[in-house]
Amino acid sequence: MTATHPTHGAHAPSAKREWAGGLTVFAAVTLMLVGVLDIFRGIMGIAEDDVFVATQNYVFKFDLTAWGWTHLVLGAIAVLVGLGLGRGALWARVSGVVIAGLVVIANFLSLPYYPVWSVVMIAFSGFVIWALCVGGRSRT
Repeated sequence: MTATHPTHGAHAPSAKREWAGGLTVFAAVTLMLVGVLDIFRGIMGIAEDDVFVATQNYVFKFDLTAWGWTHLVLGAIAVLVGLGLGRGALWARVSGVVIAGLVVIANFLSLPYYPVWSVVMIAFSGFVIWALCVGGRSRT
């Protein structure tokens, strides 16, 4: 009897390729999570929930409903891009970096309205950007 061992030939996945694949899955799941949470935040803003802080004299002052729609649309797009990342689409990798960057900007601008949540969303989006930029396609 002979034992079967994984081959180290051209068809064996390399550690770098597996690492990149894992980062892409991480980015897809995290981006979908960011999207769903942003959708909920958008719904709260549209409903003008009293969870948000009333801020005066803020440079980027917008109506709470406008912030709600902004977060709702960004969240929906983030979920769709996350699904595309799960399928391994190249357009989703590029779009993922862009949409995560827009989520960072939107959450930075709405820091005074819901500060802790904004910081958490910025951190999640930063991890998505990192994972998509580091876990690029390998050239083997």
